[in-house]
Amino acid sequence: MDTTASPRVLVIGLDPYRVPGPWDPEPAARAIEAGLAKFAEHGVGVETCLIGLDGSDDVEVVVGNALRAHPWECVTVGGGLRHSDDRVELLEQVINLVRRHAPDAAIAFNSTPATTYEAAARWIE
Repeated sequence: MDTTASPRVLVIGLDPYRVPGPWDPEPAARAIEAGLAKFAEHGVGVETCLIGLDGSDDVEVVVGNALRAHPWECVTVGGGLRHSDDRVELLEQVINLVRRHAPDAAIAFNSTPATTYEAAARWIE
């Protein structure tokens, strides 16, 4: 999702449609969209980088390209990457990519998709 404002915030998270398992991705997808809508309401540009857990993404390439696309003020890392001990290596990889490719960006963490804007707002001017 892009707003008409220049992108200032990159949100990195899991693509709910590419998380394996027997579950319905629609509620998560709707929650992500609702959370991102708050950026437009506040006139803040946002882009997303949603990665899959199905093995179809080269995380270094996908996340690295997103991080190099703009000079980000803030990179928000979604809870799906942080709330599982099974994904600690993926979280480390993402954080180190942020440090390498967007060293001037603040890093924020949301609690839920609904709090993504609030997490970024703590760090942008």
